[in-house]
Amino acid sequence: MIVGVGVDAVKVSRLEKWAADSALLERFFDPREISAVRERGGGMVRSLAARFAAKEAFVKALGTGLAGIVLRDIMVLNPLDRRPELTLEGSALEALRVSGGTRAHLSLTHEGDMAIALVVVEA
Repeated sequence: MIVGVGVDAVKVSRLEKWAADSALLERFFDPREISAVRERGGGMVRSLAARFAAKEAFVKALGTGLAGIVLRDIMVLNPLDRRPELTLEGSALEALRVSGGTRAHLSLTHEGDMAIALVVVEA
């Protein structure tokens, strides 16, 4: 059963400043995400934008907004260089459980200067 669906779009150029600001990156992204996007070299900013869109799409899918959720607890990781997956910890995992959800599905795309994420929360 589908608990919720969320979508978000982020302008890639908006994240250009973030890429050069370690404090800002650490505020919104888990160290594993930061490491993964740095490995992408020239694609780092596009990756940051897609990951940030995924975090926003997740909270929209829950219908809770950001209340009580730490964005670093919502991670987009690519296990074994496979498709991106949401990894939830701490406040994000608890919010998923409270919503009745057991799993979150993720799809990311880029078009021009936009990164778009779709999250479906399933029970």
